[in-house]
Amino acid sequence: MYKYKYLITLVVLLVMLSFWGYEKVEYTYIEKPLFGKVIFVDPGHGGRDPGTIYGKIYEKDINLEISKVLEHELSVNGAIVYLTREDDIDYSSEWDVNKKRGDLYRRLLMMRNNELKVDIYLSVHINWGDNFSWSGAEVLYHPINSKNEKLASTIMMRFKNELGSNKKVKKTDLYMYKNTTIPGVLIECGFLSNPNDRYLLQQDDYQLKVAKTITSGVIDYFMLID
Repeated sequence: MYKYKYLITLVVLLVMLSFWGYEKVEYTYIEKPLFGKVIFVDPGHGGRDPGTIYGKIYEKDINLEISKVLEHELSVNGAIVYLTREDDIDYSSEWDVNKKRGDLYRRLLMMRNNELKVDIYLSVHINWGDNFSWSGAEVLYHPINSKNEKLASTIMMRFKNELGSNKKVKKTDLYMYKNTTIPGVLIECGFLSNPNDRYLLQQDDYQLKVAKTITSGVIDYFMLID
């Protein structure tokens, strides 16, 4: 009798454990919408190239700060994330006639690594405008890959909805973006020339908000194409 009851209890426990395991996998999938996606985050400028400057505020530093937060947000959503730089460096060589071109070329080589099977890249920058009233985040793309516009649009929609940006998606013909077929975009997180943007872009909480917004746009993109 006791042996029979023990057997019934064991069967019930095994059934419960099997359902628990199924739910755990399902939960992981829902909570990790970028699971397995390989993403390169490129913090613009660095080293001898400061990017846009306002006083002692350098674009290259803010780009790196936002990129590191973005790396974390993408990672917790399941993505495999690589940074083109993790410190204040550039990749130009002393033999490069054009230092800037040399730096960008070597970043492209990183992202073109066939072994990594990169899904998308996100190039993080800060904007500058002659009109100091210009503000807001925006996204630019090159049509070399048909998916670029879709990625730009999903991130831009999040910028509008969550950051209140009134910008529109734009095309770019810059060297880096017209020389790789990997899907990717140029993200301008705000204007260093605008006093309000300049203040916000230096705040940890706003950098986190920007990173979360970009991540949401990336998730939207993969939901559309997968």
